[in-house]
Amino acid sequence: MVKLLRKKVKKFFREFLLYHNNSLEYRAKIFTLVVAANEQITECEEALLMECACNIYRNDEERCEILVETVKEYFEKIITNNGLDFEHLVFQVEKETRDVKRFSKKIDIEMLMKFQACEMSEDEKLYQLRVIEFLADLKERYT
Repeated sequence: MVKLLRKKVKKFFREFLLYHNNSLEYRAKIFTLVVAANEQITECEEALLMECACNIYRNDEERCEILVETVKEYFEKIITNNGLDFEHLVFQVEKETRDVKRFSKKIDIEMLMKFQACEMSEDEKLYQLRVIEFLADLKERYT
């Protein structure tokens, strides 16, 4: 119960309470673009998200969980059309990458390609691959 309450408070105030919140938000947007290729986050994608987050934040399980929760939050906003759509998220990522050049180093194409192994239709795989190629182009352009 205490852990859940603590998690909710951190989620609500993450902008003020988390060290390098902008970096975490940027990574969450990157992962959201990749998992939003289909209309749900599958178990495979969720497991990969957790694995990737734990690889990024090796010694901070709480930060790892916050990253995954932030991805889910962005994804939910896209699916429910609650103030964010996919195109808007693409523009945000491009703008943030252009404005803060060091963010381009946070785009790990090898890590993102792991999501291609998850089960989805051929169209969804192709769409996801195009998103990853877009992110690779961003990384190359602004690194």
